[in-house]
Amino acid sequence: MTAEEFVATLDAENQALLRALEPDATLTPEVDGPLNVPNLLKVALKNEIEATEIAARWLVTSDDVQVKLALARQVGDEAKHYRLIADRLRQLGIDASTIDPLAAGYGPLFAYLDTLTSTVERIAAGQFTREAIAVVKNRQFIDFCERVGDRETAALYRDTIEPDERYHHELGRRLLLRLATTPEAQAAARRAARRTLELADELQRKALATAGIHHAPGC
Repeated sequence: MTAEEFVATLDAENQALLRALEPDATLTPEVDGPLNVPNLLKVALKNEIEATEIAARWLVTSDDVQVKLALARQVGDEAKHYRLIADRLRQLGIDASTIDPLAAGYGPLFAYLDTLTSTVERIAAGQFTREAIAVVKNRQFIDFCERVGDRETAALYRDTIEPDERYHHELGRRLLLRLATTPEAQAAARRAARRTLELADELQRKALATAGIHHAPGC
């Protein structure tokens, strides 16, 4: 199929699988322990620093200028998100400088992304799929913040962070249209996207089972 047909098909397949991340599908277990905005923002810090670092690692190993520029934009945005979340935590009475988001090490999704070596796999897994997951989870988090009356945090995500994640996803779409032009490239992209979605679902289920965490923003 053409690159345009492939990207449209992959997007449709991703969106169908992303519906499994909707609250009614996977966020129904009872919460065990405190579930509040500050604790969820602490989870977000790790997501943002991992997103920053994986994009930075890929940037310095890519020889494609357009890919470098897209990843550079993402590195800057994810680092900005980290600082904005840290500022919001300080407003909520928590000194984010005392938090080491990587104290327990990198997560399984980061570890998987770090194994990818081809540009088409990286774009399919990272910007195209991971950022699509982030959009879904950020929307859930915005809804959660509004339900508990934290309009400031909801506005931060709705007005700044989510639009950036949508832009990263769109950058991924544009790059895939240029990169996924052969059956081999398309197969590699599909495998990477699927594994990314599988890991995101596994991590969400584990968070629910072990810590009662749901509606955590980012991915």
